[in-house]
Amino acid sequence: MNPTALYRVTATVALIILFLIPLASSELGGLGPLVLSSYFMHLAITAFFYAILASSWSLLAGYAGQFSFGHMAFMAIGGYTSGLIGKFIRFTTAPSELCTDLPLFGNWWLVILNIRRVGTIDESCLDMAKAETLPAGTLIVFPPVWASIAMGLVMGAVFGLLVGWLVLRLRSTYLALFTIGFSEILRAAISAEIPITEGQSGLELVPLFPGGIAGFGSTSKIPTYYAMLLLFIFAMALMTWLAGSRFGLFIRAIREDEEAAAALGVNIVRYKVLVFVITSTLAAAAGALQGHYIGIITPNTLIILQMSLVIAMAVIGGLENIYTASVGAIIITFVLELLRTSVSIGPIHIDMTLWRLVFFGILLMLTLRFQRNGLLFPILERISRGGVAAETVSIRAQEDEELDEAPDGMSEDEEVGEELEKRASGTDTSAS
Repeated sequence: MNPTALYRVTATVALIILFLIPLASSELGGLGPLVLSSYFMHLAITAFFYAILASSWSLLAGYAGQFSFGHMAFMAIGGYTSGLIGKFIRFTTAPSELCTDLPLFGNWWLVILNIRRVGTIDESCLDMAKAETLPAGTLIVFPPVWASIAMGLVMGAVFGLLVGWLVLRLRSTYLALFTIGFSEILRAAISAEIPITEGQSGLELVPLFPGGIAGFGSTSKIPTYYAMLLLFIFAMALMTWLAGSRFGLFIRAIREDEEAAAALGVNIVRYKVLVFVITSTLAAAAGALQGHYIGIITPNTLIILQMSLVIAMAVIGGLENIYTASVGAIIITFVLELLRTSVSIGPIHIDMTLWRLVFFGILLMLTLRFQRNGLLFPILERISRGGVAAETVSIRAQEDEELDEAPDGMSEDEEVGEELEKRASGTDTSAS
């Protein structure tokens, strides 16, 4: 089986398994002896979230060579944008006259709620308008969750465009320092603007499915599982297409030698900006979806430890391949949770909630020292190139057999040499 067919079969089987996993959940009664708890479903959703982040960062750093520490910042931009829309935006059929009212179409108005003072429990301007200015029967509609998530994607793309344009001439260490500074500035701004973002207390987001969907309650994790899975599949399909297209060829050329790529006609500016926009949009989408699933987002998601975790997932899996980076993220998510279980060796008790990150760091250092392409990428490469050696040997053996079966006499090279000698001798005779 050739590598392409093997990839397709493996991907198809993996997708079938991922789509069937919820059937074994405790909510649906399980599949025979296999019953997956609600906690397992939560881990699966979180694993897909990290897989999107790790694979998109792999496209940015592994393929394009742009080592950025701002990926979690784009994730937070998506989550906070979606949350702030749900907090401050309403649609009404009459102006409130106490909030900021913007006319839309027909009788509909876009109402932007005023910012409350810190340390107060004042009613919102819309609550006061209900009792004072709004006519009876006025409809008040919250913005759809999916529209808020879409706006989170847009803001992620906008900030990705700005950052991508600003870092065009920065490389390696300077690019990393710039994105660290961007992430820290964003975290400080979010923490400081308590009236808007709730600061360190965290911004609450409405549930992804507020009223649940048919057949599932509002607390069911199965709909969210499929939503995150579909986003993960879309992200992987998009990045696979990009990596195999001229776009992927150009960004790899930029990674290897920027000057040489420019000399060959690659538009460095365009492709650097594009890769930032694409990866930041994917990160924002994952952040918005995860924020609505968890129900709250805090500035702590922007700390360097969280970004380091995403980088480590991509590096351990295989930085230069989006598939190994995503699988590495999924495996590490589950392994880190398994390592939370404390162990006792005789009289010694080991609290793994503290030591698990130590073991994780040791694994990362060993990977960087002995397997710089990650732990999963060499396996994938060996599988994909497993038949190459045997095919080469068989071709050479066939060529040897053809040479052995050839009739005795001069070889083609000898005939060419003799012809050249004849022409040379003829030229010498005419000259004399």
